Formats: sequence, structure tokens, C-alpha cells
Amino acid sequence: MKTVFDLKAREELINRISMLNENSKAEWGKMNVYQMMKHCTLWEEMMWGKKTFKRAFAGYLFGKIALKSVLKDETPLRRNTPTVPALLTNEKSGDLATEKMKWMSSIEGYEKFSNAPMIHPFFGKMTREQIGYFVYKHTDHHLRQFHC
Repeated sequence: MKTVFDLKAREELINRISMLNENSKAEWGKMNVYQMMKHCTLWEEMMWGKKTFKRAFAGYLFGKIALKSVLKDETPLRRNTPTVPALLTNEKSGDLATEKMKWMSSIEGYEKFSNAPMIHPFFGKMTREQIGYFVYKHTDHHLRQFHC
């Protein structure tokens, strides 16, 4: 399974992110390209420990089972997978270039990632290995959403 802790996987993701532009259209979901990039930069801040959220009650009940299911193989994340509401934006537009650079910089930074274990608001405590797989899958999910 691909992990963001592998140099080749990071390079692949960064190359795919670099292809996004203001004309990129979603294959599914309600977000436009700016909203998706903003979501991803906010999501990265959560993974890096810069943003924290209270655990969802359902996460205590089902989080570990759901994480195991998501990470069991290389199957991409399902379309329209729910997210933490605070990681969504209502802004329709903004500085796409800045969001793209922040996102790519965050992906590059996984070379020296040091926030493991981290507490995900639904999945709970995640190991470094789980983080590596999940970050790759989340990034891949949104790049597929925009045909990259």
C-alpha cells in the first residue's frame, strides 16, 4: 500500500497537485477546486497537530473498526465520504496558488513528520504507519475527485 512517508509517493502526489488549476472541475461532490484545496490544507493542519478537534461520540464506538476497513487494502476512499465539518469552507474562491503551495509543502514535510501518534476526531489514536497510508488515501481521493 502506498504511504506518504515514501519519497516516490510524495513526489507523485505533489506532481498531481501541481496539475490543479482554476478550471479543474469535480467529478463528484459539492466542493469547487478552491474549496477542496482549502479543505485539504485544513485537513493537513489537523494531521500535523496544528488543529485539534473533540472526538465524535460515534468515533469512540466505530472509529477503530472504520479505520481498519479504510486501511485494509489499496481501495480508494469512497466518493462523498463524510468529513469533520470544521474542515469545510463556504468560501467560493480565494488564492488558489497559495493553497496549492501550502498543500504541496505539507506533503513534502512528511519526510520529517513527527506527530505520531495523533488523535483523529473519528478514528482515534493513529500510528505513524496508519497516518502514512491514510494521508496518501485522503490526498489521492481528492485528486481523483478533480481528475488529477
